[in-house]
Amino acid sequence: MRNILIKTAVAGFLCLGLASCADDLNISSIDPQSSPSYDADGLLAKQYATLGLTGQKGPAGNGDMSQDEGESGFYRVIFNLQELCTDEVIWAWQTDTDIPAITNIAWNSSSVRANWAYQRLAYDITLHNQFISEQTGKMSDDVIAEVRFLRCLNYYYFLDLFHKAPFKDTFNGELPVEKAGKDLYDWIDKELTEIEPQLKEVGAYNDEKGFGRADRGAAYALHARLALNSAVYTDGQVKDYQKAKDYCDKILNSGAYALSTDTKNGFTGYEQVFMGDNDQNTQAMKEIIFPIRQDGKKTQEYSGSTYLVASMRISGMPNSFTSNYWSCNFARKDLVEKFFPNDNIPMASKDDELKDATEEQVIAKDEELKVTTKDVINKAGDDRAMFYMGVGGGIRTLSPGKQITGFTNGASIVKWQNRHADGSDIHDGTFMDTDIPLFRLAEIYLTRAEANYRLGNTTDALADIQTIQKRAHRKEISGAVDEQTLIDEWCREFYVEGRRRSDLIRFGLFTGSKYLWDFKGGVAGGIGIESKFNVYPIPVTDIAGNPNMNQNPNY
Repeated sequence: MRNILIKTAVAGFLCLGLASCADDLNISSIDPQSSPSYDADGLLAKQYATLGLTGQKGPAGNGDMSQDEGESGFYRVIFNLQELCTDEVIWAWQTDTDIPAITNIAWNSSSVRANWAYQRLAYDITLHNQFISEQTGKMSDDVIAEVRFLRCLNYYYFLDLFHKAPFKDTFNGELPVEKAGKDLYDWIDKELTEIEPQLKEVGAYNDEKGFGRADRGAAYALHARLALNSAVYTDGQVKDYQKAKDYCDKILNSGAYALSTDTKNGFTGYEQVFMGDNDQNTQAMKEIIFPIRQDGKKTQEYSGSTYLVASMRISGMPNSFTSNYWSCNFARKDLVEKFFPNDNIPMASKDDELKDATEEQVIAKDEELKVTTKDVINKAGDDRAMFYMGVGGGIRTLSPGKQITGFTNGASIVKWQNRHADGSDIHDGTFMDTDIPLFRLAEIYLTRAEANYRLGNTTDALADIQTIQKRAHRKEISGAVDEQTLIDEWCREFYVEGRRRSDLIRFGLFTGSKYLWDFKGGVAGGIGIESKFNVYPIPVTDIAGNPNMNQNPNY
C-alpha cells in the first residue's frame, strides 16, 4: 500500500527502510521536538498495544499506519493471510480489495493484503528495536526480554508468511538486510533460547493482574510452534521435532495451565475460551498461555476480536451480543465436513424463512426446527462444531455452488463470541471484549502429539489427541493416529484461529492437488496450484526501496 502514514508518540521515530521506499513512506511525529519525551511504562504498554490496537486514538484516526486503519491491525492481517485462502472460510464480498486473489490463491507481488501484513510486522519490529535500544540497562532484564519476545513473534510471522524478513535488531539509520529460511529460523531459535531464562517463570502472568504479558510459558509456546514447522522453514535442513516436544513438556509439566473443561451456565469449557469474559473466567484463563488483550471500551479497534465477531455475523442472528454486523466470513463446506462428513448438519430450509422476525421469534423457530447451534453440536457429537444454520439473518446453504454471492452461502461460525459466560453485561455493543488466545494449552497438546508422531511415538501421540477430543466430548474418539487424524484434529480444534494455512503447508496439502477444496485455484471444487504459493511474495514497493531484499521464487 502506497502513501502509508506512520506516527508514534516519540519524536524522531524512523521506520528506517523496513516498510517501503522513502518516497512511499510519509513519516511524521506527534511531538515535533528533536529530543524524545515519553513515559517508559507507557512505551512498554505501546509494545503490547501493537498486537491489539491500530493507533493512538481508538478504532480510527491517528493510526500507526495505513490509510485504512481497520485493515492494518496485527491479528487481522495475519488472520486474512492464514485463513481466507484455506478450506475454512470464504470472504463473502468478492469485490473487496484483493479478496478474489486471496480466496482463489492467485496473488502476485502487488498484493495489497500481503503488503499490509508486511508493513505491520515491519512497523512493530521497528518499535521493538527502538525500545530495546533505548531501555536496555534502564529497565529490568525481564521487561527487555518481554519486548524481545514480541520482536521474535513478529519475525516468526515474517518467516511463516514470507520465509524471509527485512532484518534489523538495532535502531539506527542503516537499511535492513535480508535474512531468510534457515538463517532467520536459527536467529529466532537462538534469540528465544537467550531470553527464556530472563523472562518471568512459566505462568507468572496467568492472573488478572498480569494477563497479557509474556512470561516463559509464552516463549516456550512460540519456540514449540517454531520447531514443529522447522522442516518447512529450513527446506528440510532442520527437523526439530524433539525440540518441539521438549518445549511442550516444559509447559505441560509446569502445571501452570489447564484445559477449560467444565460447563458454566450452559456454556461448554471449549466455548468459554472464546467468550467476552475470557479474561475474568478463571477456567478460560488457565488455558490461555498468551492472549491479545481486548476490551469493548478500553481497546476499540476493527482488527482484533471486533473483526472476528462482527465479520461472522449478520443482522437477525440470535444471541449475537453485538450491534456490529459485517456479514463477511462464512464457513467453507470443507470445514463443516470435518464435523459432518456426510453433510448432515441440521439446517433450516427455504420454506422455514421468517420475515421481519424478532430475536425471540427466531430463537423459537430454531428450537422448533432443531437447528440451533446446540442442535448442531449435539448432532456432530463434538462441542467444537459451533455453527449456526437457523433462520436468523436468512436461510443458509452449505456452499456457494459455482459463484460466491453473499454471507448465507455457507454455515455461520459462532465460535468467537462477545457474550459473557457469567451473564454479566458486555462493555460495548460495537466493540468486543473477547481476548484473543494467541497461544493456548490445546496447541501444546496437539504440537506434542504431532512431534511424537513424527518421532515414531504413536502411542504418546494418540494419548494427547484423545485428551483434546475428550475435552470436546467428541463421540468419535480416535483409536489410531496418522497424518489425516492429525491435520483434521488441528482443523477441528483451531479453525478460524489464524493458523490453518501453516498447518496445511506443514502436511504438504496447501499447494498441489493432493487435497482440494472449494475455490482453491479459483474453481468450484478446487484444482491444484503451484508450489510458489506456499510463501507470499515480497511487496514490490519494498523491493524497489531496499536493494538488500530479493523477490521470492517465481513471483
